[in-house]
Amino acid sequence: MAKQIIQVINPNTSWAMTETIARAARAVAAAETEIVAVSPSQGVPSIEGHFDEAIAAVGVLEQIKLGRQQGVSGHVIACFGDPGLLAARELAQGPVVGIAEAAMHMATMVATRFSIVTTLPRTLIIARHLLQQYGFAHHCAALHAIDLPVLALEDGSGIAQEKVRARCIQAKREDGSGAIVLGCGGMATLARELTLELGLPVIDGVGAAVKMVESLVALGLSTSKHGDLDFPIRKTMTGAFQHLN
Repeated sequence: MAKQIIQVINPNTSWAMTETIARAARAVAAAETEIVAVSPSQGVPSIEGHFDEAIAAVGVLEQIKLGRQQGVSGHVIACFGDPGLLAARELAQGPVVGIAEAAMHMATMVATRFSIVTTLPRTLIIARHLLQQYGFAHHCAALHAIDLPVLALEDGSGIAQEKVRARCIQAKREDGSGAIVLGCGGMATLARELTLELGLPVIDGVGAAVKMVESLVALGLSTSKHGDLDFPIRKTMTGAFQHLN
């Protein structure tokens, strides 16, 4: 495989989480693949609702533009809400994959039903919307929240990680699912250990998205520019958005 450069975008401003995501991406990337992990310089420190996603989407687009200028092969949006995904695909030349979409696709390839374990209860609603949007609602047996904020995964206490483990055990016991999807980029490094402990596939969307981008690039497939994902119509943007012209 020829060398690829994959830009992995953490849409929030937490550099600690960006580093966690980068470790997970590099752990699965091919030897010839370079992972460039980035996050916006301004925005929200965590993404836990529709408002946060709307703000984060602008930061994602800024990073997509920079990555395209730098000649990256493809992009990963490393937030389970997949903020700005379709807009990013309009702006990008190479493939753009969101971690929720990637994890859900991957889960259906190894199991007939899967469960999702995420952070706050309010984000379960966003996950349900994505399941419907991507056509996976009938594959998802249940959704679980650890009822802790996203940044609890980076506080060093290990409490959030233990709650993720407990919810995964509960999902295996109660849901009748063949696989579990981790519903936050900050959980990315937990998947392999949980897979071994639980004896069923526990899927991290960061790793899944990286492998999907690698595959698309290797197949010579980039984002279609025929139809609605064509490059944005040229318009003069003003004020804070001038730099996106």
